[in-house]
Amino acid sequence: MATLNEYFIKNGGRNLTLDERWPLGDNTGKVFGEITARLHFDFEAYAQYISFYVPSMEELELPEAFALRDIPRLLKAPSERAQVTMGLGEEQTDGKDLIFTGQVYLYSERPVKAEHKARLLQEAAAIGHRLTFRSVEYMNERNKYEKPLAFISHDSRDKKAIAEPLALQLQRMMCPVWFDQYSLRVGDSLRGSIEKGLQECPKCILILTPNFLNNNGWTKVEYDSIFTRELVERQRVILPVWHNVTPEDVYKYSPILADRFGARWSEGVEETARKLLLAIEAPA
Repeated sequence: MATLNEYFIKNGGRNLTLDERWPLGDNTGKVFGEITARLHFDFEAYAQYISFYVPSMEELELPEAFALRDIPRLLKAPSERAQVTMGLGEEQTDGKDLIFTGQVYLYSERPVKAEHKARLLQEAAAIGHRLTFRSVEYMNERNKYEKPLAFISHDSRDKKAIAEPLALQLQRMMCPVWFDQYSLRVGDSLRGSIEKGLQECPKCILILTPNFLNNNGWTKVEYDSIFTRELVERQRVILPVWHNVTPEDVYKYSPILADRFGARWSEGVEETARKLLLAIEAPA
């Protein structure tokens, strides 16, 4: 099942975006949480729109109000802090020239109370903004119809450099994945959630690195489970991604795995994700 944060990342992923992170705290320096602000550039529609991800912050009654207050600053970003362009030559368009539609999506882990919604909607409408609230109900409704297409198995030491960028890129390509950072919630059974993901996802992406091959913990358990599933179902489930490992290294880990053609992380995250998506969407 996808999380609200996962839907925030995936929605609008086909457009270029400019992201900022805004910490919220008090005057003593205590930080309650961090809002993710995203300005979307739809060059085909010549339009801009905004989305915010607001984690649960118990100390703040309505953190969404802080996000909406700083919309003017976010809209200035393409002119003041980062240039965003699309196209070549005479067809090149500058992101700052796109028209802001006024559409703002609020992804709130803690549902906004009805009375607060009414107030924010009224305030936003007065300045030409249209708010769409998305929270637990939205996430649950989407989860009824969407299931992850691939499980990403990786060593935790490779999370930031490889697993997370790959998961994000696949999400942008409208390919839902099971990735622990987005698919696990506080209180979930780690073993139960992983086993469910391994059983239900049509494919499993193995990020084969020296860290993975030398890990005799969770990654070894995951690989053994996936390999057993292949034997039982008589289907090819494993999609390897190789990085800084040789055929000899992989052969020592698993002779059968060494025979599998894999994507090369050295080709870049976009090309790696493209090849994996082709394999994921290929007829069984």
